[in-house]
Order: sequence, then structure tokens, then C-alpha cells
Amino acid sequence: MAAPRYFAFKQSRDQEFIFQLTDEGRIVEALDILSGKEKFRVHVMGKIIKRPAPYNLKWSYHLDPDTITFFEFAIDLCDADMQYIEDHLDEVCGSFLPGCHWCPWDSRLLREVTPPPEGDRAV
Repeated sequence: MAAPRYFAFKQSRDQEFIFQLTDEGRIVEALDILSGKEKFRVHVMGKIIKRPAPYNLKWSYHLDPDTITFFEFAIDLCDADMQYIEDHLDEVCGSFLPGCHWCPWDSRLLREVTPPPEGDRAV
């Protein structure tokens, strides 16, 4: 497992969501997307954990770093707006976003972000 690195993506309303990557291969994929080397698998997907993370405090949920992947196309059952998820978090993992899987079709990787202070990294 690689040292954690943090990335931000946005949705069409310029909402920002920060996630953590610990898999070296996924980190390389994220950097390839940011550099323009990867042009197709550019959207972010993963499994929602219904509690905040210190690196993503704007939201009451975060993505499980072990489940994050990048995609070009996905089924519509896992597509949702991050604010809608926040507003309906009690319904996530049931009929809304079954299995806690989230694949926002309009997600766009923005940048790598500075890691939180050392004591704030645990999720």
C-alpha cells in the first residue's frame, strides 16, 4: 500500500469532493488523468462510507479508498449528485445507490490536494 494521496473532483455545479487513494496503481491513474495522458476513464467511482473524513469535511460521507476506480461509462443506478446524496444520506445503500456504490457520471478530476495534518489522516 502506498502512502495516502488526496485528489479532488467536481460535478457540473462546481461542487468539490475530496477522496483518498492508497493504491499505487490508482494513484498513477489519477495522475495520468490530471496530466491528460488518460482521456477516457476520467470519472470517479467508489463505495460510500456514511461518515465524514478529515480530508473531506464539507460532506457527511466519503469514499472507501479501497473501492475507488475510474471509469468511462457506468450504469445509471449509481449516478447521483453529491449534494443530493448529502440531503438523502439516510437512504444511501438501500434503494438509493444500492450497495453504497456511487459513480457520478459528471465527475471530473480537478487536482491533487495537500494532505491533511499527520494526526488527521485516519478514516
